[in-house]
Amino acid sequence: MSDPSVPLDQFFPKFEYAFTISIDLAGLQWVTPTSMGATRAAIYAARGEISGPKLNGKVIPMSGGDFPLQRPNGVIDFDARYMLEADDGAVIYMQNRGYRWACSEEIAERMSRNEDVDPSDYYMRVTPRFEPPAGPHEWLGKHVFVGVAEKVPNANRIHYYVLL
Repeated sequence: MSDPSVPLDQFFPKFEYAFTISIDLAGLQWVTPTSMGATRAAIYAARGEISGPKLNGKVIPMSGGDFPLQRPNGVIDFDARYMLEADDGAVIYMQNRGYRWACSEEIAERMSRNEDVDPSDYYMRVTPRFEPPAGPHEWLGKHVFVGVAEKVPNANRIHYYVLL
């Protein structure tokens, strides 16, 4: 049993902004519907930039992409994998999982047409995992992160926070 005298606020998650990845997407392809009844897509990481207080660099062009599954209820289940290159030349593998869903059918339709939509009109969150080389970027592989994402036409911009 837990000790009721221990204040739970000491366990509240604390996040610190780490960096933003702005990524241009290209080459969208669809499998509609898959044999499981959902829609699978593939979209590639054409290029991108990483900027922030804890990491700067670029997305290695065409080093991977996202292979989202769109469920019949409209929820998009992300599975993105691509390579990053830090400013010091270190190459870092990244896998991003998460969800996106629109607050209304109208917003979902606008997003499907690749129109600009206010971030308050949809939920788009990811949880990345990193495989960095030994050295100064090892911290990426030792922490949990949460990304709050923006869908912009032909691109994503994801703001990453490290859980302390």
